[in-house]
Amino acid sequence: MSVSDPLPAPATGRFIAAEHHFPLRVYFEDTDLSGLVYHANYLRYMERARSDMLRIAGIDQRGNLEGGEGVYAVTDLQLQYRRPARLDDDLMVVSRVTKVGAASCSIHQRVMRGEELLTEGDVSVAFLTPQGRPRRQPKPWIDIFSRLMRGEDIRP
Repeated sequence: MSVSDPLPAPATGRFIAAEHHFPLRVYFEDTDLSGLVYHANYLRYMERARSDMLRIAGIDQRGNLEGGEGVYAVTDLQLQYRRPARLDDDLMVVSRVTKVGAASCSIHQRVMRGEELLTEGDVSVAFLTPQGRPRRQPKPWIDIFSRLMRGEDIRP
């Protein structure tokens, strides 16, 4: 790599059909004393995957937050742990939109090790004003979520 070569960018995952695939690796800091991934870290993995899914789908959360329009907040979360992940495992978080409303969205996520399902969950979010009141999410965002929910491919 020469000095003029661009530095690598962080992984953002990619859409395969209407599902977002986000790769990650389990590091020592992710594990507990038993050597297994600490249960709360699955939530972090899923959050990273959702954030990058929205970003590459064209949803500018930061711009809306800085512009005073609003922000998403988790309103419901259900997780099922099936199998543990361990140090150095290569994982994939697969996310798909399952429901969209005027001020909300639901996303189903699976944490996979190869073909093996480790953890899955359903996350519902609401779009809130900076004061914390529900508000309609931007129409272009509803359109993006609707396309994903119908299984349409989203290419950046």
